[in-house]
Amino acid sequence: MSRKEKVLIIGSGPAGYTAAIYAARAGLSPLLISGLEPGGQLTITTEVENFPGFENPIQGPWLMEQMKKQAEAYGTRIIIDYVKKVDFINSNHRVWTEKTEFESHTVIIATGAKAKWLNVEGEDKFKGIGVSACATCDGFFFKDKVVAVVGGGNTAAEESLFLSNLCRKVILIHRRDKLRAETILQKRLFEKKNIEFLWNSTVEKVIGNSEEKVLGSLLVLNHENKKEMKIEVEGLFVAIGHSPSTSIFKRKLKMDEEGYIFTEADSTKTSIEGVFAAGDVTDRIFRQAVTAAGMGCMSALEAESFLTLKKII
Repeated sequence: MSRKEKVLIIGSGPAGYTAAIYAARAGLSPLLISGLEPGGQLTITTEVENFPGFENPIQGPWLMEQMKKQAEAYGTRIIIDYVKKVDFINSNHRVWTEKTEFESHTVIIATGAKAKWLNVEGEDKFKGIGVSACATCDGFFFKDKVVAVVGGGNTAAEESLFLSNLCRKVILIHRRDKLRAETILQKRLFEKKNIEFLWNSTVEKVIGNSEEKVLGSLLVLNHENKKEMKIEVEGLFVAIGHSPSTSIFKRKLKMDEEGYIFTEADSTKTSIEGVFAAGDVTDRIFRQAVTAAGMGCMSALEAESFLTLKKII
């Protein structure tokens, strides 16, 4: 370790890059460790229509590249490396990567979350061109089309309801004979005339035309009668939950049972002084690029206040 950093940011999605922009503009010369997949979930989103400031749809990877360049323009140092271990004991915030070791007065955790996928044949091939894990992000592109949603919890119910207002028909596929979603959400689902249900069923294969980049159908297995059937759809939304990328922080910070980091109300402060969490690592509800960016801003401002209070700057 050559020096102790003022602000070290782990993660390079909207939360991480926004934190870097604000910290850099404050003259804190932040260090951002991008991870092995810089840009986060937006790098697999082909068109983004709901990020403020753009009249026409923009490409997710392009948006992340612009955020990166903006952060660098103000003085952020970015390294492509992977954090494998942290230690937040006694306010000595130490971070080990695959290549080296760092120490910092403050740490901003913005490692995001990953959608849980089905891991069936054809799923990877059509991600971003028919297969999605975010109806809010991609639902508009399936207006007046037939789509399928996989899942049985609140996420699947909410995604199905959202899509039912856009799509001609929504087919909700669930592996059990009843949903796990809240009663009020189930009531709304059953009241929708354009939502159909496939119970006790799982998607076994995603089928489409790779050359034309078009999704065409799903091979579905019914576990009661053991029969397979092919259903024609133009979109598949996987809504079986998200997993926050927080495994390296277990037993280092207070988290809930699913791995989301606890923060103080209206704050990004974690259970450890000088450590902040922003974006999908702490947000189990909204999970949008714009809300992640907002929390990234908050984390940088709170880190600056912490450094000022401790007379480090």
